[in-house]
This record gives sequence, C-alpha cells and structure tokens, in this order.
Amino acid sequence: MKFKLHYLLLIAAVLTTACKKSKKEDVDAKSGETKKWEGGLIYPEEVHFKSMKQITFGGDNAEAYWSFDDKQLIFQSNNKDWGVDCDQMFLMNADETFKDSKPPMISTGFGRTTCAYFLPGNKEYVYGSTHLSGKECPEAPLRREGKYVWPIYESYDIFVSDLKGNITKQLTTEPGYDAEATVSPKGDKIVFTSMRTGDLELFTMNIDGSDVKQITDQLGYDGGAFFSPDGTKLIFRSSRPKTPEAIKEYQDLLKEGLVQPTEMELYICNADGSELRQLTDLGNANWSPFFHPSGNKILFSSNFEAERGFPFNLYLIDLDGKNLERVTHGETFDAFPVFSNDGKKLIFSSNRNNGGGHDTNLFIAEWQD
Repeated sequence: MKFKLHYLLLIAAVLTTACKKSKKEDVDAKSGETKKWEGGLIYPEEVHFKSMKQITFGGDNAEAYWSFDDKQLIFQSNNKDWGVDCDQMFLMNADETFKDSKPPMISTGFGRTTCAYFLPGNKEYVYGSTHLSGKECPEAPLRREGKYVWPIYESYDIFVSDLKGNITKQLTTEPGYDAEATVSPKGDKIVFTSMRTGDLELFTMNIDGSDVKQITDQLGYDGGAFFSPDGTKLIFRSSRPKTPEAIKEYQDLLKEGLVQPTEMELYICNADGSELRQLTDLGNANWSPFFHPSGNKILFSSNFEAERGFPFNLYLIDLDGKNLERVTHGETFDAFPVFSNDGKKLIFSSNRNNGGGHDTNLFIAEWQD
C-alpha cells in the first residue's frame, strides 16, 4: 500500500506547510530520540506517547512491521540515497537508527514492492512485488481529469522470501492484482487483497498459500486488512460506491487499473467474513487501521477533520464506533500505525521533524494508555 504514500505527500506539499523544528528541541543527533517534556518529536497533546525515537532520516519510509519476537522490523523505502528508485524492502533491528547508514535491502531490487510481513519463526517474510513483469519500476499514474488516483498494478503477486532476499515461494499466480498481505498473530493465516473476481476483495489463505477463501464480496476497494490480536477478527478500509454515478466512476477507473481513495471508511468482520459491519462514518479518507493491543479499539489514520485534504492524524475508536479520540496532532501526515506484539511500542510514519521538506520517516513511540 505504501506506493500510494508518494501521491499523498504531493498533495501535502501543496496544501500545507510541514512542521518546523522548535528552537527548544533537544534531540540526540545520533539516535533522534527525545522525551515529551523536552519539546522535540512529541507534540504536547500527544499523551499516549511516553517517549519517541526517529529511526529513518530521508526519503519515504512506511509500512514497518514487527517480527513476532519484536526484535526486528521490515519496512519499505524509496530513499534515493539507498540506491532505489521505487519502494524496496529493508530489514533492521528494532533498536537501530539509520541517519548516516543504510539498512540491508532484502527484496530483489527489481520492480516495486509493498506490504512486507514477518512469518512465524522470523526467518522468512511475505510481501507483494511486481518484479516478475520487469526490472524497472512500474509507471506511476498521473492525476486523471484533475482527480487524485492510486494505481492497482496487475503485475503484483505475493511471495515468500528469506531475510537475505532469496525468494523461496510464490503464493499467488492468479491474473491481476494480488498484494497487501498481512499475517495473523496466531501465525496460521494470511489476509490479502485480490482482483481475481474482477473487483478488489479480501481473501485469506493458509501460511503455505493453500485453502484460499474469499472474505468480502461487495463492490468497492477492500484493502489494508489486519487481524485482531487473537486472530478472530479483521479490520480494513474500503471505498464502497453507492450512487449510480459513483459506481460507474469506480468501475471505469478500475478498468484502467486505478482507484480514487478520497472517500474510505473502516469495516470490521470476523476472520471468516461473517458479521461484517461498517465501523466509521466520518467522511474523507479513513485508512491504515490496526488493532489496539487490547483488541477492543482500532488505531487508524484520517483526514476527516481537514478542510482541504490534510492533515492526516491518528485516532482511536472503540469496536462499537464510539469514544473517538485523536492521538496525534501533526500538521501534515501521520499514518501506518503498528503496535509491537507485546503492546508496549508503536511504530508509525510521519512528516514530523523533516525540516520543512517532504520526507516521511519512521518513528517508534513508547505507548501508554
């Protein structure tokens, strides 16, 4: 999903001014770490963050996911200083930072990649890649008739790789888009988005790619799904066109391999697709949801309070749609929140502390309820 971040940031550059670094900041130049009471990385209203550390320092870095033991992270980056032209996968220890160094790349280096997730045992991971269709980055779409769109590359398939970049298995072979794979905390299932039915629906499969089951079947882009901590539920974001005009526009764009992500809401269901219901009805774009460690809340990114598309901030909401709480208070972009498996830390992507530029970096916060 992170390939879409580039387009979000283009809009951010036009509509907003990135946060400037306070003169009172006292940030360790080597680690990027600061405390709430020192100014710096945490805004005064961000009471759920006890401390915060910046771990990347350039390019667009996003969708970082923890190993099952919380010791390592996989993330995707297009940092030109690391020798990549579009998103590739990188590996790091959870206590590392990369201000003047480069983490090891663990994808092929060809095509474009998205959504890497550790498999049980922490020796392999699953991710989406277009490399079978060519070594070059697939062409990014231009705005269509002035409208902001995301590309749905039909060349995406889902692969298993070791942590040295050697692909050990291809999990999907169906024609069309297969990507956005994430793994259940129970270690038994993978959920992913596929175009195999002609629409963008959610599917699950076993870790080895067997027993593929369709989860959603309503018109619209269902994607960015994650399992609950106990593996029994799924949270995801969807665009669900309702009017004849919206349905036609969605279907016309999809024929071109495009979607328009300006209106998305969160949906929740059981892991088998039963008891599907809409969780949010906020308007604008509500996306990148992730379960709170308790399993009783969802943390997600939204611009529903924005007048012109930005900022995106993080919010908490109960599973019944009540008790909406704003978590971050940035002026541009906070998204892709992911809790560690022990529930003590949160990693997310943000434009904060980027010197007024367009870089999106990764931050690890010590979480407190």
